[in-house]
Amino acid sequence: MTDGPRVVWTPTPGAPSRLSEFTRWVADTRGLELDGYPRLWEWSVTDLPGFWSAVWEHGGLGAPVDPARVLTDEAMPGAVWFPDARVNLAARVLRPRADEDAVAVVTVGEGAAPAELTWRELRRDVAALAATMRRLGVRPGDVVAGYLPNVGETVVTFLATASLGAIWSAVGQEYAPSAAADRFAQLRPVLLVAADGHVFDGRPRDRRAAVAELRAALPTVRHVVGVPRLGPGLDDALPWADAVAEPAPFAPADTAFGDPLWVLFSSGTTGLPKGIVHSHGGVLLEHLTMLGLHLDLGPADRFCWYTSPSWVVWNCLVGGLAVAGSVVCYDGAPTPDLLWRLVADQRVTVFGTSPGFLAATQDAGARPAAEHDLSALRVVGSTGAPLPARAYDFVAAEVGPVPVFSMSGGTDVAGAFAMGAMTEPVVAGEIPVRGLGVALEAWDDAGRPLVGAVGELVVTRPMPSMPTRFWDDPDGARYRDAYFATFPGVWRHGDWVTLTERGSLLVHGRSDSTLNRHGVRMGSADVYAAVESMPEVAEALVIGAEEDDGGYWMPLFVVLAPGCVLDAALDAAIRARVRERASPRHVPDVVLAVRGIPHTRTGKKLEVPVKRLLQGADPDDVVAPDVVDDVSLLADFQQVARERRARLTAGRAAAGS
Repeated sequence: MTDGPRVVWTPTPGAPSRLSEFTRWVADTRGLELDGYPRLWEWSVTDLPGFWSAVWEHGGLGAPVDPARVLTDEAMPGAVWFPDARVNLAARVLRPRADEDAVAVVTVGEGAAPAELTWRELRRDVAALAATMRRLGVRPGDVVAGYLPNVGETVVTFLATASLGAIWSAVGQEYAPSAAADRFAQLRPVLLVAADGHVFDGRPRDRRAAVAELRAALPTVRHVVGVPRLGPGLDDALPWADAVAEPAPFAPADTAFGDPLWVLFSSGTTGLPKGIVHSHGGVLLEHLTMLGLHLDLGPADRFCWYTSPSWVVWNCLVGGLAVAGSVVCYDGAPTPDLLWRLVADQRVTVFGTSPGFLAATQDAGARPAAEHDLSALRVVGSTGAPLPARAYDFVAAEVGPVPVFSMSGGTDVAGAFAMGAMTEPVVAGEIPVRGLGVALEAWDDAGRPLVGAVGELVVTRPMPSMPTRFWDDPDGARYRDAYFATFPGVWRHGDWVTLTERGSLLVHGRSDSTLNRHGVRMGSADVYAAVESMPEVAEALVIGAEEDDGGYWMPLFVVLAPGCVLDAALDAAIRARVRERASPRHVPDVVLAVRGIPHTRTGKKLEVPVKRLLQGADPDDVVAPDVVDDVSLLADFQQVARERRARLTAGRAAAGS
């Protein structure tokens, strides 16, 4: 007999939440009695104009919109949302408030006192920086690039950019300058805002040389604004203090719903990372729904999610300012003691993290609630990878009687497809619900919906936060190929999922080859660019494989140049090259020498088939032999998988003895 669903958190009947309040508001204003989440979700995906006009009006984005003017073209891709609406994200965030002296943004760094910005100070700095940007020649539609850690100045820079109708793009300073340039150079930015470095894991990381290298790789950049995080600042840059010194009125641009807000980047599995363009209105509606209705964020909440500007979660954190009372930006190492102490000291009410962090906390033997005052905490969020069942038990036992909401979504929609809801129970190992407005299904290869079986995650109707376009993709061919080539007119996301009979979701990992380590999606192309430039390495293949116990294994396979041997010195050199040229997160778990890398007959590395072999699949089930240039190589990777499973089994047996 198999165990059934194990509920680890149950909502208190009648407990107030923003989701239940919204449901009552819909009943009062629309005359719709939608008892229970399943009925609310069903309405949200069958009446898209009705639902999204309700979110617009309930969220206070402007005057009520006629549902007939909400979605005037439902094509995917190409849906046209709110064609008559005007909305600017910065104007929404910095709208007048009753208490202008309440804290809006807190920056917490290692070894430094927290720095606070009130709403009044945030608006003042945004307005001053926007005026400086105008004087430096930044115009609507121009790109401003940020090479910055997760700090208050980054928030100010993004909001100032958005207020001008300019376009924002950023990566954290863990990215090597070459990897940052691969992204920014495509956008032709006119302004670069960068920090001189930051403190991570107790050590100052001076990034002045990296900033200089990045600037040299961006010929369109006319000016640089320098943020002094370590003290010295940047040479030949306008100091931050000067950039925000001159008071100016806050005058946000009159932007249309679909005007570009930011460019986020795909993981770069092949070639250069793809620039994904999102709109002011689409992002705002997504964050009102995901953060406000699902995560239950409101004016009394303090929101913190461990992240970097390289990851879409940073954009969601800043989006919290549109609904929450304040956000906490943490710039430092994600050690259990530091982060749980931050949650306690800052009285964080909604805390977001990753499965890797929760596993690290548990494996370290930490007991967060016993060691820190977590009484303010109401919700724990997790994203970046599937959350194993043991993490739910750990939160219940050692963090508190709070729901842990695993979420699945990503850069592609600047939000989530599936998440939690304060009105629904949480089952260990499952994501509680499909998101409001998200027509999510699991499909087999023939496009047939599945329930209770593994299938491809698809979205059958448009969402406002779907990309408006890819950068430098004038005919939309790359955009269509990325999401709509498998099932024309239907979004295929690239995740293997099971939709249960109860409407919850189990995510089994990526069905494509994107690396997804420690909750951050990364591109294999960055690793190849670093390693394959070494004279000792002829070719490389990096794989990120989700494992049955919730672990994640990221081996790097290398084909060595003639006469070379993978000894300890070369292993260390490869790891150092990846760390320096890509980022520390890209460093593999192990480096293994192989006799060859399998390709398609057109020369594309077989990343997905090799990943599935490492996860235990049969070669006949992962790739047709006639498309492989050297099919004998697959047996080598199958042997690696057998040997790893044998080692893991032996290790578990030894640990249990």
